[in-house]
Amino acid sequence: MNAFASIADIQALEQHPAPAATTPYGLIRDAAARWPQRVALSWLPDAELSTPPQQVSYRQLLADIHRAANALRALGVGPDDAVALLAPNMPQAHAVLWGAQLAGRVCPINTLLQADHIAALLQASGARVVVALGPHPELAVWAAVERACEGLKLARVAIDAGTPAPGALDLHLLMQAQPDTLAFEPDLDPERVVALFHTGGTTGAPKLVQHTGANEAHTARWAPLFYGADEHSVEINGFPLFHVAGAFVYGLSMLSVGARQVLPTLSGMRNAAFVQRYWRFCEREGVTHLACVPTVLTSLLNVPVDADISTLRAAFTGGSPLPAELAQRFETATGVPVRNILGMTECAGLVSIEPLAGPRTPGSAGLRLPFTEVQAVPWRDGTAVLDERCAPGATGVIVLRGPHISPGYLDARRNAGLFEGGWVISGDLGHLDDEGRIHITGRAKDVIIRGSHNIDPGLVEDAFLAHPAVAQCAVVAEPDPYAGEVPAAFVVLRPGAALTADALLAEVAPRVYERPACPKRVVLVPALPLTAIGKVFKPALRLQAIELRLTDMARELAPERAVAVQAREEGGVQRARITLAGPADAALAERLRAALAAVAVPVDIGFG
Repeated sequence: MNAFASIADIQALEQHPAPAATTPYGLIRDAAARWPQRVALSWLPDAELSTPPQQVSYRQLLADIHRAANALRALGVGPDDAVALLAPNMPQAHAVLWGAQLAGRVCPINTLLQADHIAALLQASGARVVVALGPHPELAVWAAVERACEGLKLARVAIDAGTPAPGALDLHLLMQAQPDTLAFEPDLDPERVVALFHTGGTTGAPKLVQHTGANEAHTARWAPLFYGADEHSVEINGFPLFHVAGAFVYGLSMLSVGARQVLPTLSGMRNAAFVQRYWRFCEREGVTHLACVPTVLTSLLNVPVDADISTLRAAFTGGSPLPAELAQRFETATGVPVRNILGMTECAGLVSIEPLAGPRTPGSAGLRLPFTEVQAVPWRDGTAVLDERCAPGATGVIVLRGPHISPGYLDARRNAGLFEGGWVISGDLGHLDDEGRIHITGRAKDVIIRGSHNIDPGLVEDAFLAHPAVAQCAVVAEPDPYAGEVPAAFVVLRPGAALTADALLAEVAPRVYERPACPKRVVLVPALPLTAIGKVFKPALRLQAIELRLTDMARELAPERAVAVQAREEGGVQRARITLAGPADAALAERLRAALAAVAVPVDIGFG
């Protein structure tokens, strides 16, 4: 089948019946039958170029999946039981990820979460077994798992422990005791729920997205036709398996065509030594495809190309909108074409991909997957109007439906506002152009409302990113007693750039797409807060913007007092506390409350 280059190629494919639904196991099993001796996974134990990789063939991967599934079934895991997985993207974790889907269902969990968050996910998923990286000097996962498991009745299994894990079973020994063929008859119904992926950040009650086998297989089956990938492709996949990028967008999709994935150490792209030797690893492994997010592209721009990277064909990036300026700088510096991806956990990782065989279009997140529908619909009063369509080029909220759409959250009460009438409401602001390309300009929930005027933060960020001194920028809403909200920009300067916040704002302001969107505050920061996969974590910046505004207001009313402000989020609601140094003053507290009355953030006032 030829690679996609345009929407016409996808539409031509859709003139034929859709292939029968399958499962992740079905894709891997078929790949192993076709390319048994090919290497599926190249595991880098460390970031030393002299250390040979651990190679896992497709035949061995399938056998390990069978052994893991048999071991989990022997531990009592049934079709409706969950196996929690807390481990880096490594061969043993792949065996568990796909094996747990045969024995029951898998619930991959962020290895960087605190113990109480892990415990909440274990309970919400109904996990019967937890499989985690054992005690290890590089990553302290096991200690958090032990604390999270306190008071819970579930089996604990350790992976590749650097030191013994008391009270835990050893995954290697469990698998070694099992045959390399399935010892039970699995339920391979493509519509069975096989995975629970958490989303929505780490605050509040857990949100677990259900995936059927068909959901995950649909995204993996079609992605390689956008990537231009086949059995000769080699991809660096440094993303964790608890995220859909590591598991499906860049993971299962490459397994489905017999390609090889290079898995870079326990800490993936967070390994500074690996990043510094990135291009030399590309040369050594003959890498053809790079799996990225925009912040990874930025990091790699700071690493001189000190190797022969002529095998590289493309860098694919998702997780957040791709600034055109960043893509152009990367292509100029490396000669590697950049293509954009849009994804969501709620649709097994993929909404659209910009195909390698087509041109890179600035601002485009690419084309929809085959046999799916993507539309831009009006966003009114915080609601997607599903029975209307935006004209090409007109901004709305992106909605989609198709075989990759999740059945919904495990807690169905959370479905309202996102799963509606067979559609998923993405929360992304954007439009479709005349060529069927999807363009994303921001998040609907990140919309800044200044008075009654909606401001798209993505377009403001573009103005800053076009400045030669700016490496990264994130724009969020800052509370304002007069306008309700105003934009605040958090900026990371490029190395060696010497520019004040005021000077930068003066130079960028003329480029901002409209005057009301011009930020009232620019904050220069050494780094932006990131999620585990390198996506900018805007909730943390919104809290910082609240603290800055409330500090200014308190200092204006009480210039003689030292002021401390702490903002937090509780159950999705932002709150703050202002503490004024010195004795209590009821009159001052009342003046401050009056000034803050128009700020849409609940504030407590204290003295001390």
